[in-house]
Amino acid sequence: MEHSRTARTGADEAARGHGDVDELDLVLVNALQLRPRATWTELAPILRVDAVTLARRWRRLVRGGRAWVTCYPRMGHLADTDGGLALIEVDTARGALHDVAAQLADDPHAVSVERVTGGHDLLVSVMAARMPDLLSYLQHRFTGIPGVLATRTHLVTRLYTEAGGWRLCALDAAQRAALAALPRPRPTAACLAPSDSELIVALSADGRASHTDLAAATGTSTTTVARRLQRLASADLVRLRCEVAQPISGWPIRASLWLRVPPTALDAAARQLAAYPEVRVVAAVAGHANLFLGVWLRQVSDVPRLEVELLGRSPDIRVVDRSVTVGTAKQMGRVLDERGFAVRHVPLTVWDATETAVRPAHTPAPDTRPTRRPSSSGPTAPTRSRCGATCGSSR
Repeated sequence: MEHSRTARTGADEAARGHGDVDELDLVLVNALQLRPRATWTELAPILRVDAVTLARRWRRLVRGGRAWVTCYPRMGHLADTDGGLALIEVDTARGALHDVAAQLADDPHAVSVERVTGGHDLLVSVMAARMPDLLSYLQHRFTGIPGVLATRTHLVTRLYTEAGGWRLCALDAAQRAALAALPRPRPTAACLAPSDSELIVALSADGRASHTDLAAATGTSTTTVARRLQRLASADLVRLRCEVAQPISGWPIRASLWLRVPPTALDAAARQLAAYPEVRVVAAVAGHANLFLGVWLRQVSDVPRLEVELLGRSPDIRVVDRSVTVGTAKQMGRVLDERGFAVRHVPLTVWDATETAVRPAHTPAPDTRPTRRPSSSGPTAPTRSRCGATCGSSR
């Protein structure tokens, strides 16, 4: 089901701040936020632009690191529980901040890395396939990085909404309705198969890759790729997510709020906060706070304004900490430059946490990309699972 949260700001305002991005670019990004793998032919009549122009525009956005489509397993299908995600606050030694951030940015399990204000230096989002892998990672990984002084871990116990549901407001109502009317796979029940890990990793690099390219990357046939994509989509096993570089979004300030809510009011408060246009992430966490909000804002002064609004609408909420992101080293698998634009991709191989967790700090990360096998139109030989995932309960 599509999220309805929308960034209520004129897309032209975002475009005016970057001469290489215009209104049509943001309309295109908004459309792909709603339907990440819609064909250019499907989008052309809805966006009122020919398919060739849309394809050219998207290639330019991707080349410039302004937008991209990625893919990752839906939480709840990484393993038996939703416990495959943690938020880590990291303290670093003087002068070590950028080196620590850069090393974590190369780590496939550290899917997002932010440099933040406040009592800690970094906020790191960590994903692993199984709870034992996550716990092993948390115990060993940070002790092997020179310059890390201390960490504070917040295990995510429930993910109410994630950043992939956040939307620009560039499309008109008729365009949104037309996109919603495009054909969708009929919902079915299924679980991740051992062979799905390779396809998900390939999609994490380019969520709009063609069946031909995906078949080459996974060593299968285009027919096999199409069938697996259909199953993953119809069973809601993965998240295909169109990301936009924050500088062109119109919401250039990223902040984190740590909240404490009475346990009996937690669920209702989380659901209410998920509808705020500024909110990208709402997660129940086990830590000094029990609810985390990740937000994008128009200006720094919106941080206290948002706190006042939250307290006015939900008097049970107490803000126990807050921070503003001063630089994002990595955003859901994409390493960003100092401007906030994507420069390269780290494969989201989140199935094998043990090697990363115990690898000495000076040892380069192993190449975890799938081994390419000759393409064949026939059945593929069974492979040993690196996923080990089972059907998880819905969030």
